Amino acid sequence: MFADLGGVWGVDGGYTFDTLERYPTTTATLVDTHFTNSVEKRAEYEPRVKLIQGSFGDQATVDKVGPVDAVFLFDVLLHQVSPDWDLILERYATRTKCLLIYNQQWVGSGRRRRLLEMGEDEYFRNVPHTRDESPYDGLFAKLDSIHPDHGKPWRDVHHIWQWGITDADLEEKAGSLGFKLMEKQNHGRFGNLKNFENHSFLFAR
Repeated sequence: MFADLGGVWGVDGGYTFDTLERYPTTTATLVDTHFTNSVEKRAEYEPRVKLIQGSFGDQATVDKVGPVDAVFLFDVLLHQVSPDWDLILERYATRTKCLLIYNQQWVGSGRRRRLLEMGEDEYFRNVPHTRDESPYDGLFAKLDSIHPDHGKPWRDVHHIWQWGITDADLEEKAGSLGFKLMEKQNHGRFGNLKNFENHSFLFAR
């Protein structure tokens, strides 16, 4: 049994459905704030999938997920604020045996950093988006405005890049929660961003 957190955007639940094809005896919980028609239709014909609509960082959603053997956090940790990425790990740590993480990791100077605090120019030098594309258009002018879908300031929504997380940050946090690093791979630079690389981690206990 596994939980795929935030596994809809851009992949239409691909991680969930591919895993179920490879491991026919397992079951899955797929969590996201928005589900596509494709995901909903596939789930109708796949009784091993449970869909939970909501922010996977909210405690109420964590409770709905319940205990699982593994948690997938693919391409999502750098987006998580309020609660921050490390608090999310805390919330799921007591409910799983394994954390499978694929994340765009900060390889620039220093340790963890909130990207928005770097200022507008440095922010857009370090994210794969431009100032005029949605939802980044006018971002720094609306940081304290309330997002219509999530009821919290734009600076705290997961639709934008939020964090530079180093390997040391992530490994120390997982270790403090009782997990051991079993495997780690560097998958190379993320696009043209010199300060980010794609890294994968398997933590278990």
